[in-house]
Amino acid sequence: MNPLNQRADDLVLTEIGDRLSAARLARNLTQAALARDAGVSKRTVERLEAGMSAQLTSFIRLLRALDLLDGLTVLLPPARPEPMELLRGGGRAPRRARSSEPRAREPWAWDEDA
Repeated sequence: MNPLNQRADDLVLTEIGDRLSAARLARNLTQAALARDAGVSKRTVERLEAGMSAQLTSFIRLLRALDLLDGLTVLLPPARPEPMELLRGGGRAPRRARSSEPRAREPWAWDEDA
């Protein structure tokens, strides 16, 4: 199991910030240069690297500037419908989730009138 799954949100943000900082330093970029390339403020880069939250669009811009945007495919792979779902949907992918809760049914009883 991935240790990130077991951490609190703030620890996950810290891990993301550390990885973002390492990627920036591996490219020999200052925070100001990365901010300029990404079209965000230097303070946004500082906040993300410090493990603080920021807008998702800012994070995407930083990934793009670091040429890491393709990594999102690993994080969120394209959804592929299950073969049975395609059969049920006439070849189309499902558009809504089905409830996994069983339907409420009346208790079964012998038919006393029969």
